[in-house]
Amino acid sequence: MSLVLDRLAKHYGDSAVFANVSLEVAKGEFVAIVGESGVGKSTLLNCMAGLDSWDAGTIAHGGLDIGTLDAEARALWRRSHVGFVFQAFHVLPHLDVAQNVGLPLMLLGRHGVPDKVRVAQMLEVVGLAGMGARLPQQLSGGQLQRVAIARALVHRPALLLADEPTGNLDPTTAAKVMDVLLAQTREHGASLVLVTHSEAAAARADRVLHLRADGMVAMAQAR
Repeated sequence: MSLVLDRLAKHYGDSAVFANVSLEVAKGEFVAIVGESGVGKSTLLNCMAGLDSWDAGTIAHGGLDIGTLDAEARALWRRSHVGFVFQAFHVLPHLDVAQNVGLPLMLLGRHGVPDKVRVAQMLEVVGLAGMGARLPQQLSGGQLQRVAIARALVHRPALLLADEPTGNLDPTTAAKVMDVLLAQTREHGASLVLVTHSEAAAARADRVLHLRADGMVAMAQAR
C-alpha cells in the first residue's frame, strides 16, 4: 500500500511549520527525510501516523484518506497498519522486554501461541534472544532501541515510520540497528520513512528528500 501526501501544510498559530509538502512512498520503498533542525521533520512524521493534525492537504494510505477518520478510527488504522520507532524509545518501564515488544499484538487482541512465537522471533532478529524477561532499566541504549524496532515490526505493518532511530547510538550500534530495520522492512515489503540527521543512515535509502518550510526537494538517489 502506498502512502501519498498531497500539498500538506501545518501551522502553529501564524507561523508555518511546513507547507506544500507532496510525497508518494511506494510499497516496499525506503525514503529518508533530512532537513534543518526545527523545520518540522518529526511533526511531518507524526502527521503521517495520524498522531498530529494538519491544516491543509491530504494524507492517504492504500487509498484511505486518514484525514477523514475520527480519533478512534484513526487509532484502529494505526494499530493495524503502522509501526513507529521513536528516537526516545518510549518503552514502558513496568513491562518486561517481551511484553513491550508484544504490545501491538495485544492491542490487536492477539494473545495466542503463534503471537508469542512471533515475539520470540523478533527478539532473536534484533539480537535480544533470551532477554524477554528483563526490564527496560536493565538494558543499554542500543538494546532499548532494538526493543523499539522489534515492537514496531512485530505485527508486520505495511508502513514503518522511524524518527531518528540511530540518533542516540554510537556508529557501530547505529549500523546494526539500520541493518535490522532494513532487513525486516524488505522481508515484508513494508514502506519505510526515516527522519534522520545521519548521513550514513540516509545513504542507504532509495530516495533522500530535503524538507523545507516551502515543501520537499529531492536531494539525491542513494543507489
